[in-house]
Formats: sequence, structure tokens, C-alpha cells
Amino acid sequence: MDYKIAGRWAVVCAASQGLGLGCAQALAGEGVNLVINARTAHTLEVAAQALRTLDPRIEVRTVAGDIALPEVRHAVLRACPQVDILVNNAGGPPPGDFREWERSDWVKALEQNMLTPIELIKATVDGMAQRGFGRVVNITSAAVKAPIDILGLSNGARSGLTGFVAGLARQPSLAGHNVTLNNLLPGAFDTARLQKNLAVAAQTSGEPVEALAQTRREGIPAQRFGQAQEFGAACAFLCSAAAGYITGQNLLIDGGAYPGTF
Repeated sequence: MDYKIAGRWAVVCAASQGLGLGCAQALAGEGVNLVINARTAHTLEVAAQALRTLDPRIEVRTVAGDIALPEVRHAVLRACPQVDILVNNAGGPPPGDFREWERSDWVKALEQNMLTPIELIKATVDGMAQRGFGRVVNITSAAVKAPIDILGLSNGARSGLTGFVAGLARQPSLAGHNVTLNNLLPGAFDTARLQKNLAVAAQTSGEPVEALAQTRREGIPAQRFGQAQEFGAACAFLCSAAAGYITGQNLLIDGGAYPGTF
């Protein structure tokens, strides 16, 4: 299927590894030019080199730095001739007990997982509407659908973004001009973050990492963890011309782990 987005420009945040890289790979495979961002310059350049091999016709530009900083956001936007596609992504806040969090912890979570995506959306969607095409995909979390008690910072910040997007996506000034905004909600994917979390859990519990991983897999109807490439494929579809009638939606990708009907 031709997604009809070849030659367009995308900004993909946190794209040096994991789900962000999976999204960048899928878009590169569709012939989309990329501006990718991550904090670590070396891993970002390695990712960029690999992305260029997927389609020699595309251009891949890199901007290293913390996307939560205004100067980094401005540099990312300056590097992109025009933003047709925006994929917002950022690592989640640490787990813990809300009784231990200070105001600064909440502010940091909101900056990273709510306010930064909103700033990037604000900077790009009107231009998308003027050109008659735009796709915004926010990578949030399955915890937006089914909150996890120890992830209160993430639950709060990402839910705030979800509510904001729900209203914005339905504005005729955007939806009526072929600009869509949707959220992807990942469950357990085989990424470095998942492996780190399993390692921390193993250290705390004294159980082997693989035993914990197997228990986690058995709790998923698909009986496995997701792959970043699968996640990227869903992102590329939402960014395609074919997905122009899908907006304001939250697509849960979790192997069936969420037990509800809605």
C-alpha cells in the first residue's frame, strides 16, 4: 500500500532507539525525510546513518539535546524545511510513591510529557493547515488507559496531554484542513527501557530478570513483548494519506493486555 507521504518532512523526537526509532524507520521506509532528535549525539548519529540506508533518496538531519529545552525545540524546527509530520515522544518519569514527590518532580514530568509536546504542536499545526496536510502522533502510554499505581507522574502528565489533544483534534480549523492528531499508547515493548525496568525489579525482588520477563509475557494474551517495528508500522499508517479521517483517537498497542471493551 502506498501511504502517499514520500518526500514529506517529519520531526521524530527521542528517535535514537526504542519506539521513536521504530517510528523513524517506518517513515523512512515510506520515503519521508526526517529530522530526528535525542539527547545523546553519538547514538543519534548512529541511528541517522542506519536510517539513511533504508532509502538513499531521503534526507536525515539530526539535532541532539533535551527536547524539553526551548533552544533545542527551536533548533529542531529550524532544521526542518516544513513539518508535515510530528511524532512527539519522550521518556517517562520515574516510578514511585506520590508521597515522596516534590513539586519539582511534578513540574519536570509536566514539562517533559505534556508541555513540550504541546509547544511543538503549537509551533507546527497552523502551518500544516495552511498547506492542507498534517499528521501529529503522540507516543503516550497504555497507563493513560489503565493507570499504573507507581507511575503517578506519568499517569498525570500523559493524561493531561491526552485531554488537550482530544479537544484540539476536533477543531475545524485543523480537522477541516486535513490535519489529524492522534495518540499511540504502547504496552510492553521489547526496548531498552523495558529491560532496565526488569533489571531494577530483579534487583529489588531478588528474582532473575528472565523469570520476571517470562511472568510479564505470560500476562499478555499475545504471550510476548511487542517489537518497535510493529509500533512504527502503526505510526506510519496514522501519518499516511489514507488515515485522514482518523483524528482525536487513542490507539492502544499492548498485545491484548488491557481487558476492557472500550
